[in-house]
Amino acid sequence: MSHHRLTPSVHEQTNRLAEALNSLRTELELPGPFPEDVLQDALAAIAEHKMPDLDLTDVGFVTIDPASSTDLDQALFIERSGDGYKVFYAIADVPSFVAPGGSLDAETRRRGQTFYAPDGRIPLHPEVISEQAGSLLAGQLCAAFVWEFDLDTAARVESVLVRRARIRSRAKLSYKGVQAELDSGSATPVLQLLREVGLKRVELERLRGGASLNMPEQEIEQLPDGGYRIVAAPPLPVEDWNAQISLMTGMAAADLMLEGKVGILRTMPAPDERSLLHFKRQTHALGKPWDGEASYGEYLRSLDPTHPRQLAILHSAGMLFRGAGYTPFDGTVPADAIQSAIGAAYAHTTAPLRRLIDRFVLVICEALSNRTAVPDWAREALPSLPEIMAASDQLAARMERLALDTVEAALLVNHIGQEFDAVVISGSKPGKPNGNGGNGNGPSGIIQIADPAVTARCPGELESGTTVRVRLISSDIHTRVIRLELVE
Repeated sequence: MSHHRLTPSVHEQTNRLAEALNSLRTELELPGPFPEDVLQDALAAIAEHKMPDLDLTDVGFVTIDPASSTDLDQALFIERSGDGYKVFYAIADVPSFVAPGGSLDAETRRRGQTFYAPDGRIPLHPEVISEQAGSLLAGQLCAAFVWEFDLDTAARVESVLVRRARIRSRAKLSYKGVQAELDSGSATPVLQLLREVGLKRVELERLRGGASLNMPEQEIEQLPDGGYRIVAAPPLPVEDWNAQISLMTGMAAADLMLEGKVGILRTMPAPDERSLLHFKRQTHALGKPWDGEASYGEYLRSLDPTHPRQLAILHSAGMLFRGAGYTPFDGTVPADAIQSAIGAAYAHTTAPLRRLIDRFVLVICEALSNRTAVPDWAREALPSLPEIMAASDQLAARMERLALDTVEAALLVNHIGQEFDAVVISGSKPGKPNGNGGNGNGPSGIIQIADPAVTARCPGELESGTTVRVRLISSDIHTRVIRLELVE
């Protein structure tokens, strides 16, 4: 894939971009450095930390993450067990570092999650925990919640046990590296079993009517020369298989909490009939009709994001994934407990270093699995968590959108007057004021330029899935406004 970059010859514009991105922290009031009392609380927690009694260091765990990640929440090990499988899934024991009611606890509730800003991560926990003592780093003795699954030959869960244990990961692997090993046939047995189990879990997702929206993810990547680029690529197959293990754990967590009648679920309503009908009409217009006989999850998996019209369908499918929230309960099980995109009850539990709510779910599930009392501090927090997470999610989404708008404007700033081929990913709608490229006059749609990788609004009568030629009129880094026009 070709990427345009801000070269050293445009030093001034590089500086302007860095300033604009840095100003987002102030504009959005993102969390700053950790206060001194929080840092001291974290250091004291590390100094006083005690490892669990259960020793599972003989289990050959590995982590699989983006190559640059150091906040490692999960490690896995898979082996055959009769006609089925045994899966060990270790999740970082963050609760053992955070004293309830302390300054660190309060600060994490204020933040809600780790924010991935283009000019650097804003972590949920101090880095001495999130990237050192609490991270499942290779070779390091770590405390973890270990989920032990027995799966049948179809990879259905037959039993699950959650225990606190000490573990030691054998290797820090990357998605790209693992995919290359699997493709070449040189992968270890654990990785081969991850593919085998992952594919069977994908089939189970299809059977229960679940759906995965495998959109090409846009990430802002900082370059050694100080510039930035936007990387957009479909996820690798191994990312899907790895995600299936996480989804399996989240579903098991939900089942444990529903049986125990205490916990907090991630819920999402099913798409309404109006949204489904509108989506069906769009798929017909774009040449790959969905007749409704296959589940919409099965249909979405069949789409190729590298095909312009099918990419447009994936973008329009976003309307089917709305209304997600958190549902706490204690004593009375919620009537509607399903996360419709997954097709089952589900809870966030596998990313406690990066997401606040997982810390509480882990502690509740471990207690329920071992038939011990759920800690009062976890129970008491449940009603407050939905509001905390909703505010944090909204802030993270706004930061990501504004950061992308800023970098996209910077990538185009030296191309005024040039023409580009682009794919219409959202057809024309009545004009309205908006961030990147909108002026509110007349109909406009959203187009995607391949190189440089930019998504922007363009005025004119545009049809989803078509290829058009556009000319760049202006691009402003600080206002994040890109102005384009159709070339007749």
